[in-house]
Amino acid sequence: MPATETAKKFRTSLKKNDTVEVTTGKDAGKRGKILVVIPKKSRVIVQGAGFIKRHTRPNPQRNIKGGIAEREAPIHISNVQIVCNECGPTRIGHKMLEDGRKVRICRKCEGVLD
Repeated sequence: MPATETAKKFRTSLKKNDTVEVTTGKDAGKRGKILVVIPKKSRVIVQGAGFIKRHTRPNPQRNIKGGIAEREAPIHISNVQIVCNECGPTRIGHKMLEDGRKVRICRKCEGVLD
């Protein structure tokens, strides 16, 4: 992709603190909460999945110890699925309630996810 071209921004129904399951990659099958949603890059950071090792040099002025630190890396939104309490990993639908609220629903059991 050329430097002037930007990545396509996906519209997502995933939110912070949603429980998701990773569907592909080395962490397939792991479940965790969404810590951060990055809509511009179409990525999410899932607690306990997608770990990378970060090598850091010690810096006494900033009180940083050197070594190898592990932390979660962003995962593409298309590689995670939201988990419904009744039926497990599912796709998300939307529905308008009688009181006028728009809510997210499970595509399998039609249960409200919000």
